[in-house]
Amino acid sequence: MNIQKFYRMIKGKVLTFCGIGGSNLPLAVSFAKKGAVVTARDRRPLDKLGKAADLLKEADVRILCGEDYLANLNEEIIFRTPGMRYTLPELDAARARGAVVTSEMEIFFETCPCRIFAVTGSDGKTTTTTIISKILQSAGKNVHLGGNIGKPLLPEVEQMQPQDIAVAELSSFQLISMRRSPDVAVVTNLTPNHLDVHKDMQEYIDAKRNIVLHQNAFGRAVLNADNDIAASFARDVRGQCLLFSRKHPVEHGAYMDSDGEIYFVSGTEKTRVMNVSEIKVPGKHNIENYLAAICAVWGCAGVNDIVGVARSFCGVEHRNELVREFEGVRYYNDSIGTTPSRTINGALSLFDRRILLIAGGYDKHIPFDPLGPVVADKVKTLVLIGQTADKIEKSVVSAPNYSPENLKIFHAATLEEAVDLCRREAESGDVVSLSPACASFGMFPNFETRGEIFREIVNALK
Repeated sequence: MNIQKFYRMIKGKVLTFCGIGGSNLPLAVSFAKKGAVVTARDRRPLDKLGKAADLLKEADVRILCGEDYLANLNEEIIFRTPGMRYTLPELDAARARGAVVTSEMEIFFETCPCRIFAVTGSDGKTTTTTIISKILQSAGKNVHLGGNIGKPLLPEVEQMQPQDIAVAELSSFQLISMRRSPDVAVVTNLTPNHLDVHKDMQEYIDAKRNIVLHQNAFGRAVLNADNDIAASFARDVRGQCLLFSRKHPVEHGAYMDSDGEIYFVSGTEKTRVMNVSEIKVPGKHNIENYLAAICAVWGCAGVNDIVGVARSFCGVEHRNELVREFEGVRYYNDSIGTTPSRTINGALSLFDRRILLIAGGYDKHIPFDPLGPVVADKVKTLVLIGQTADKIEKSVVSAPNYSPENLKIFHAATLEEAVDLCRREAESGDVVSLSPACASFGMFPNFETRGEIFREIVNALK
């Protein structure tokens, strides 16, 4: 279906958007202008919607707010926000009566006129998506970047040309209802995540699997050979399957050898791409992100494009971002560390000394057992905040390598208090990192806000 046919189809139809977040807000306004009868629903009270409410009113969109915002969900077409549980009783009831329950990303996949590259995984999605887009841009492609990375792609479809490329980051919440897969699908890794929303780990895995499940023989799947769950998706791949590994050679795909040399191989052909020392953004996990990106763009971009991006790209903000050096202490913002695995492979793998770590936040019901021993080994001062503070402390003190003489543990009520504790405990030459291993909800609306406030606190130190 092309986008013009879709817009003709929705003209006069009664639509609702459940959740007025980053992707639904511009769509609600746009669809109203295209002639649909639109209602916007949001759990937040009207006075908390801010400018969003003004934009909706200007477009003649009806607004329903408050705890009962899903009451009388009787519209013909229902758009759910990505973070909304797919199996909510209200959505199940709507489907049972014949309503269309869909999402921005599903319609985008139906109407996009160009090739789609998409990335999912538990960690590394945003960085890998960004790297892919930059390499393709370097190769002269007109790239449309969006999805879970923070920008809806559907509003751009009218401007897209068949020779363009769309690059999308996809979350499990977006993928769970998808019945189309991208032309090039990348799975960075899979570890326990979002178990506060998914009914269990299997549902989370099955949602991610949709990124390859509906590809045809012309599709390309890029899978992490070092991650058992991601690698297991190979059995579902109908087209080309490329693997990447930081630990061992692969027959088809990209790998790093013991000297840090990165190669792309396809059968008997082997091409040297670069040495890991040429990757400007630090961390072993970023080597994996580049290996994944190399597999994704191979054949669409050259080695020079890949190396050029590796040498110049400094990373995405809130990902081990150096905020400031103050009194000889370096402060890093790794607010994107929303899972134990991300903190382990990110902030806790980067430095040649024991660091001061600020951790804790919203409880997504992810086990912290793997985090404890790494914290005991890599951290000298641990400051805990949020709902998960006690759980993280338990994982640390129960670790076999924990020693109270080597690791101080504090609890703080606020991020300001946590930074102040770190400042008092730190000595010249130390590193302080905000890498919470948890989501931000409860204290902050999202990890970006958490990181921005951390930056403000650190930059205000005098």
